[in-house]
Amino acid sequence: MKAMKLYSDVHRIYNTLAAIGLGPDDRLTVAQLTPFDQYHYEGTDAVDLALDHLGLHPGEALLDIGSGIGGPARYIADKTGVRVTALELQPDLDAVARDLTARCGLAARVTHVCGNILNGAPRGQFDGIISMLCMLHIPDKPRLFAAARAALKPGRAMYIEDFARARPLSAAEAESLAVKVQSAALPDVAEYRAHLERAGFAEISMTDVTAEWQRVSANRVRAARADHDANVALHGAAIVAGLEDFYEAIDALWQGGALTGLRILAR
Repeated sequence: MKAMKLYSDVHRIYNTLAAIGLGPDDRLTVAQLTPFDQYHYEGTDAVDLALDHLGLHPGEALLDIGSGIGGPARYIADKTGVRVTALELQPDLDAVARDLTARCGLAARVTHVCGNILNGAPRGQFDGIISMLCMLHIPDKPRLFAAARAALKPGRAMYIEDFARARPLSAAEAESLAVKVQSAALPDVAEYRAHLERAGFAEISMTDVTAEWQRVSANRVRAARADHDANVALHGAAIVAGLEDFYEAIDALWQGGALTGLRILAR
């Protein structure tokens, strides 16, 4: 996964916090972190949309698959009172997430688990599932969606933001997607729906947000270039070069029409 530079050197968030005067032992708030801890597109606006669709209530249980450094999990727990299990495969992301959650005083509402959804989650324990730009990294969709369905209580829903393949890929596009984005096997939209149906999801809504995410991706590249010198001063040249290479690679896939952006609600 570290070939995908968004996920390498994740301790860089501490450089960012130090730059705004927050040291390693300082208490934090969710509001202080949200500009920096949302790795998916559109930040907390996207999380708010997920919450609208899932209709969760205080005290209910949510599973966040691929929770990164915990941004969505903390935001949801703080805003709604929902109990969140944040499941993250990569130990360094999980460790940073645990630290930030504890410093926000949210350890009682957010449980961090370093593990693999393909090994399953507690059966029938969750009132909702959220996954923000994670499932594209998991090629075994039948096993993935079977595990997700088993984790949900009857009648409850899973909200996904994810990529699908828009057209056949060139060899260069396939290599960039597999290495720099760590997505070796993207289904197209019809295949994606079929995987969900076979896993037992009866109600499936899929919204195409390709144009929206193309704009987000292009804006991210422009911002990275404009802030290049400041970012190098903050994080060092190697980290910045890796992030810029990732942003440019994924933007080339978006602008070239290789990808479809999806918001999915599956019940």
